[in-house]
Amino acid sequence: MSRAVVVGAGLAGSLVSVYLARRGFAVRVLERREDPRTPGAREAGRSINLGLSQRGIVALKEIGILDTLKPLTVPMRGRVVHAPDGALRFQPYGTEEDQILHSILRHDLNVALIDEAEKQGVEFFWGHKVVAVDREKPSVATETAEFDADLVVGADGAFSAVRTHLGKGRRMTLHQEYLEWGYKELLIPVGDDGRPRTELRALHVWPGDDGLIVAHPNADGSLTATVFLPFEGAQGFAGLDTAARVREFFARRFPDTLTLIPDVVEQFLAHPPASLVTIRTEPWHLATGSGRGVVLLGDAAHAVYPFFGQGMNAAFEDCSVLDRCLAAHPHDLPKALAAFENARRPHTDVLAELSKRNFVELRAKLRSPLFLARKKADLVLHRLFPRSWVPLYTLIAHTTTPYGEALARAQRQDRLLALVTALTGAGMVGLALRWIASPPAPRRGRLEVGSSRRLSRRSKGVIVGKGDTTSRRGLAGVRRKRQVR
Repeated sequence: MSRAVVVGAGLAGSLVSVYLARRGFAVRVLERREDPRTPGAREAGRSINLGLSQRGIVALKEIGILDTLKPLTVPMRGRVVHAPDGALRFQPYGTEEDQILHSILRHDLNVALIDEAEKQGVEFFWGHKVVAVDREKPSVATETAEFDADLVVGADGAFSAVRTHLGKGRRMTLHQEYLEWGYKELLIPVGDDGRPRTELRALHVWPGDDGLIVAHPNADGSLTATVFLPFEGAQGFAGLDTAARVREFFARRFPDTLTLIPDVVEQFLAHPPASLVTIRTEPWHLATGSGRGVVLLGDAAHAVYPFFGQGMNAAFEDCSVLDRCLAAHPHDLPKALAAFENARRPHTDVLAELSKRNFVELRAKLRSPLFLARKKADLVLHRLFPRSWVPLYTLIAHTTTPYGEALARAQRQDRLLALVTALTGAGMVGLALRWIASPPAPRRGRLEVGSSRRLSRRSKGVIVGKGDTTSRRGLAGVRRKRQVR
């Protein structure tokens, strides 16, 4: 039996350990932190809530725990934009019933994945900090033991110890970029009557050039709000260092938060701000002469800013694609790792740029009439021509179209829309729409490595691909009837 050592028991590490165990590996997971299932171990103030979208849904469905997670999630059908005057504006994510996101707490999802991994026979070693990686054996050394393996997986986050040791003495490129803004988390509690204080089935956004708040709903009726601010300046974290300054800032900039979060000042001052970083690196893998190897995935390979909501979803897609590469090359691990990197790295580089761009959208463009008109035009065209015209956000969040292909298609559509607006006559519009219809339909099911297959639509709203089915109802698999009150 082949042996695998996974470094990192976070979301990507625990998920890939399940895939590897199901693939027949004897898997050991090393984690420097304590077991998150230990009472009191839940991290507070550091963990941005997660929006589960199609790429993550596909991976969780593949390992069979999607139904288990349903009670832990809240559907988000669009954005509720909060204006400084208290006005609320709803912006749907798409035109279809299944074009929604699902909010879930990072801790709850992590615990569910660890539990599933242990059911598959995975061994976890808590409190094991990595101090060395032998790339040739390969093996991983902690402060107390050494673990040999046929495959070492670095899933230990943006500041990966495996990546550091993988690059020692090698020509390895690393691009690390910090955002000048940081974040803090605040809790929007349920009201005194036990009901949510605001609409629960949506992502709430308070846009602004000098500050941004994004709030995800929780299954208990509360919301977790993430406040993004510059680190420096009078209106940044450095300047908002007293209760009076914090209260004045929120009253002026985000006035309705004073009602939604009665103790906003106390919460804000209770924790230091956390940083946001983008990581791009190459290569992601190293093969040994003995047919073994080391590979990076998730944030260890491609950490991105959280503003497109794709960090966790991209990491989960990594795990799914790696599994299919191992299946395609069952007796050639180096070839499988090379295929994995070739399939993923170009597209996660694109995701990094998209995530930076969406930061600007969330801060400023959500209030722009021109931008909102463009978004409405996208949705109208998608409703009229669902296979020919698909907005970029829909391609990213609600399909498994590779990120690079999604961007290329969106750019074609942007050029086409600019052309169409300059033309008159239905005939020219029709010709243009026939032109944009040339790319293959967006992929809704599994992303086949090296495949150019087209998916076909069959009965009962199910998209059927080559040997797999993915429900058009997203997470639920059927029309959701449960309402969170």
